[in-house]
Amino acid sequence: MIPRDIVAAGRDWPQMTVSDSGMRLPERALPTRLGALVFQLKTNLFRARRSLIEMGRGPRRLARGKPVEFPIVAAQLRSALWSDPRPSERALQWGKVQNLRAAARLLDKTVLPAGEVFSFWRQMGPARATRGFVAGRMLQEGCLVPATGGGLCQLSNALYAVALDAGCTIIERHAHSRLVPGARGRDATVAWNYVDLRFTAPADMMLRVIVQRDELVVSLHAPPTVRGVGPHISPPPQGDIQQDANSCGSCGEASCFRHEGARPAPVGRTAYLVDENWPEFRAYVAGKRTANDVLALPRRDQRSARYAWPMDGFARIETATLATLTRSVRLRLAKDGPQKRSAELASAEALARRHARALKPDVMDVVVAQSLLPYLWRDGHLSGRRFSVLMTRMPMTQIEARLDVSAAAHPDRHTLADFRAERSLVNAETEALAAADRIITPHTEIAALFGDRAVRLDWHKPAPRDRTPPFRNRIAFPGPTIARKGAYELREAARALDFEVVLVGSDLEGADFWAGVRTRRTDPENWFDGVAAVVQPALLEDAPRGLLAALASGVPVIATPACGLPPQDGLTLAPADDTSALIEALRVSVASPRRAISASWSYSLPAHASWEGCVPPPHPACASGGDHASPGP
Repeated sequence: MIPRDIVAAGRDWPQMTVSDSGMRLPERALPTRLGALVFQLKTNLFRARRSLIEMGRGPRRLARGKPVEFPIVAAQLRSALWSDPRPSERALQWGKVQNLRAAARLLDKTVLPAGEVFSFWRQMGPARATRGFVAGRMLQEGCLVPATGGGLCQLSNALYAVALDAGCTIIERHAHSRLVPGARGRDATVAWNYVDLRFTAPADMMLRVIVQRDELVVSLHAPPTVRGVGPHISPPPQGDIQQDANSCGSCGEASCFRHEGARPAPVGRTAYLVDENWPEFRAYVAGKRTANDVLALPRRDQRSARYAWPMDGFARIETATLATLTRSVRLRLAKDGPQKRSAELASAEALARRHARALKPDVMDVVVAQSLLPYLWRDGHLSGRRFSVLMTRMPMTQIEARLDVSAAAHPDRHTLADFRAERSLVNAETEALAAADRIITPHTEIAALFGDRAVRLDWHKPAPRDRTPPFRNRIAFPGPTIARKGAYELREAARALDFEVVLVGSDLEGADFWAGVRTRRTDPENWFDGVAAVVQPALLEDAPRGLLAALASGVPVIATPACGLPPQDGLTLAPADDTSALIEALRVSVASPRRAISASWSYSLPAHASWEGCVPPPHPACASGGDHASPGP
């Protein structure tokens, strides 16, 4: 017997290996091309034999389920994704993790009915390149060789271990012929389709396969009605296990036909998966990208402001022209707000599916548009990668909570409750945002939600424009006319102060919404000409472009924190959903020139509070010691 410490020390025993039991294995012969051909012929025969035997009577493919119905962890095992840190193995390590991502998409949330056979290969199907699998290390004839689908044994090992811990009955299992990382006693090798892992669960269970940043997490879950199971959390496989299978990239057998020779270590890439073409994001991407990076954009169209992303300096550019054109058609056909939002979500899913093709195994970092985030996260494309989010709106959880509070307070405002996203999509976005490294946004309220993880960009202000002198009682509302933009509060304020309102956006609350208020439509290019202030008392506002244009041209702005603007000269911040506060702000900044504001005032939240839910606080204009900056008489 060769002592473990000698084997672990190096290659002093090149012609001997140690099995899991510590016994000597036969001397390893040098692989030959003829031997490889014979091996492949045998493999084909075994595959054909398994197919014939099980034709029409093998295990069936099991259905997926909802994790909420299986809350009890019966057994779980975590294993490190990156098991070989050598630069020469980097590309195949990337390939292994890519294969685990692809397998997780096919196996995760599989429901195992009690007593029914689960088959690894029947459930997952063949590991082919056309199904997203790439080259990784695979044990073949005692050697770790590059092969499509290589690395899946890390998954089968973990699945075998949790099946044992959960009390499953093992129907079929094959040990590795050589010792490989993570394989000692509780290992299970698989090879399509004749070397399978099969077992039956003692009760209804759900299989979870999750690829995290640095770990593969495999677990079996039971419903709450099942008693006496788990949790059995296995310790991760030890990383210092010495393998006795030679890697064709490092064994030193230069005369072997499989010898790979010295290869330069590849360098990882960053992929920018973009959608909304904000000037702040254009500048960010231009400042961060390198010549090795990848850009995936909706379409190549430098004439369109929406799609004119800078494309110079990227190693590869990918587009989603068909998905983008389909989105345009869907949005044009949408008849109302709910239909439009449904079309936006469906189009974002199609765009995310197309952009996912840019995520090759060597992409280690991703900068992704928020609209694409929940779909890429749900489908596992961000697993095992660092990623940052180009954030354009509040998270869906905050949006819906805020709308729900306001809808309950104002049941007559039907547009506050006219649409909600599917809960699974909301949950996917929430999980993804919690796992993101950075949140990149110019929006102050969004940035405040994420603390140190937020990268707050400066808003881009357009060039100032000349404008006609203002009328004291004329204000502009960028809109559109809908409850979430503060249309109801502004209507009541305009009635109380007898202000004329310049309307810019669409009327979405009905044709007679502005009855009792003097309104006018004007040239869209010069909409704030002659106005004393631009007012947006929004409950939600993603991109305050109209407010930025007004501020750049010296027009006073009254807005809420939901508009995402930082305190600055010319800006008055007032709480949302509070008509009396808005009226007072208008009186101070517009109706009373002697008290005009030259610097902004705002209501400051306590350190422990947030604007989530938009419960209106006491407005500063009605409180003593309000922070009004006045230039004097």
